[in-house]
Amino acid sequence: MSAVREVGGGPYALAAGADGAMWVTLIHAGAVARVGTGGTVDRFPVADGARPSLITAGPDGALWFTRNGDDRIGRITTAGQLTDFPLGRGSAPFGICVGADGALWFTEMGASAVGRITVDGQIDEWPVRGGPSMITRGPDDAVWFTLNEGNAIGRLDPAGGVTVRDLPTPGAGPVGIAATHDDAIWFTEILADKLGRIPLDGALQEIDLPGKPHAVVADPDDGVWVSLWGADQVARVSGDGEVVTMDLPPGSEPHGLAIGPDGVLWVALETGFVIRMPG
Repeated sequence: MSAVREVGGGPYALAAGADGAMWVTLIHAGAVARVGTGGTVDRFPVADGARPSLITAGPDGALWFTRNGDDRIGRITTAGQLTDFPLGRGSAPFGICVGADGALWFTEMGASAVGRITVDGQIDEWPVRGGPSMITRGPDDAVWFTLNEGNAIGRLDPAGGVTVRDLPTPGAGPVGIAATHDDAIWFTEILADKLGRIPLDGALQEIDLPGKPHAVVADPDDGVWVSLWGADQVARVSGDGEVVTMDLPPGSEPHGLAIGPDGVLWVALETGFVIRMPG
């Protein structure tokens, strides 16, 4: 069964924590929320203007998130203890993921860079072009990221440097990105209403979708889930490209997606709610 929880504050992204709860960034409230397994909601204020954006479960058992509004990387334990790590002024961090090396990798939209932070706070950065947005660990253990302004997909391997792959659709506006078990990278093209797929051993493919696809997450069984921000829907796209859409409440503005510990999809609605979809 689906379940709806009101968390307020502009839910933007979600991640399953080591405690079995779902953790949610509240981009408008400057806070992080915890949705417990029984449906309880706890909110943890971060800072005015922090704009918590993307969030991921770290290798240390804490949740790590980008503070897009005040140029910091945030960390919150499952007990609610907050710490942060400052970046350069105007860096505007956004995407974040755990890399193959056990560090946190993040994008800096304002500085056009990809950063790496260890769990003890050591930071390194690599310049890239074109406004990096979201980021994921690829099946090849490099990090892959969308270049929203550059209309391209980037790949960073510290040993081999940065490579960039331009998209075939002009002005596509890539945002979300995820790796799947079929050795492919999937990404959304929010301005072109398309979903892209790059197999590690094949040619880039594009699939038409309705309504401004935003975030994408791997389905544990096959393919991916995509939030359709402009259509108030989520779509499930199989590995073969079959598209099935599911309606959300009108005007809900779906953004972030995450798979819960039980393998079921959760969706963050910027209007103030999170939804656990039918399993």
